[in-house]
Amino acid sequence: MRVLVVEDEPLMAQAIRDGLRLEAIAADIALDGDTALEMLDVHAYDIAVLDRDVPGPSGDQIAQHIVASGSGTPILMLTAADRLDDKASGFELGADDYLTKPFELRELVMRLRALDRRRTRSRPPVYEIAGLRLDPFRREVFRDGRYVALTRKQFAVLEVLVEAEGGVVSAEDLLERAWDENADPFTNAVRITVSALRKRLGEPWVIATVPGVGYRIDTGIDTSDGRG
Repeated sequence: MRVLVVEDEPLMAQAIRDGLRLEAIAADIALDGDTALEMLDVHAYDIAVLDRDVPGPSGDQIAQHIVASGSGTPILMLTAADRLDDKASGFELGADDYLTKPFELRELVMRLRALDRRRTRSRPPVYEIAGLRLDPFRREVFRDGRYVALTRKQFAVLEVLVEAEGGVVSAEDLLERAWDENADPFTNAVRITVSALRKRLGEPWVIATVPGVGYRIDTGIDTSDGRG
């Protein structure tokens, strides 16, 4: 298990990291909100442990970032406040658990392991088709073993296509499932995103166009298919 611990008190952060290491839990430390956001963008953490009161973006703002990213990373809030209203606000922001300072390391470990068990049970399947490997939980895509960096929208579109297992998905369905309710139904966003996604995935083109119908993952990878 690999966790991110966002704690602005260096001695406490070090104590937490050392204690978790003895329990075979790898912990990265961020002493402020900006560092935490940078680390979250680079690494896929199993759990984020957030002190609500840190310099820069607060623990609450970091929690909002995690939820908005769609990564599904469980959040354990740390705070000196033990009022019910404070806990309620943390849960409303997307926290999965709450621990009040001061706390025993043993309790932190138990809560982390409980969150990890819950996360593992709810983890979506990893899809493999036509040389693609898409992991919805870690938000990762590989093409023939090569990591492919995608934008969030490109990932969302590819996820819908991969879930169809070679079936045709209309542009309307992609717009409905990968965009929000404010999306313009007459926009070219789907065509533009699919075109950019093809380029990211590389040749031979794995996304086929079915003229007048939609798009599908080409399990045969026919390079004569159009790109539009």
